[in-house]
Amino acid sequence: MPYGVALWPAALALAHEIAIRPLEFEGKRVLELGAGTGLPGIVASSLGAKVIQTDRQELALHICKLNGQRNRATGIEYRMDDWNEWNDTDRYDWLIGSDILYADSLHDPLRRIFECNLAPGGRLLLADPYRADSLPLLESLEAGGWRVTHSRWAIGESASTRPIAVYDIVPPTR
Repeated sequence: MPYGVALWPAALALAHEIAIRPLEFEGKRVLELGAGTGLPGIVASSLGAKVIQTDRQELALHICKLNGQRNRATGIEYRMDDWNEWNDTDRYDWLIGSDILYADSLHDPLRRIFECNLAPGGRLLLADPYRADSLPLLESLEAGGWRVTHSRWAIGESASTRPIAVYDIVPPTR
């Protein structure tokens, strides 16, 4: 089964984090990277954001779109995109993603997207299950002047609870 068709704990944590920030998303432009099932973008849309959900897997994007329709989400555009062949030059107030930092081979393309597509005053909100492979990118961003803070979420029931970090990342002042 492709990764993007499962609802991962990181997506739940990111959706919760977005839901507790309604005024920060109202009327904003949001780009969701690796949308998978689309839950975080659906929540952002429900708060009044204009959302573009992207994924490189056709099946995942199909499920994402179905979930948006089932939830009567408006203001969402769906787009097939590969981070290695990225050509979007638009700027967004928020870049969001859940469990997208898992491979160091993705870090350079993601960093380029962060640097090119974040609007002035924009922020990143990335959820990650404290993967060791995620740390080099986060440390690199911090070393480059980005401010990285995080909140901790516990997703799941009792014995199966997973700790998830939701990183709020602010680019350096330019």
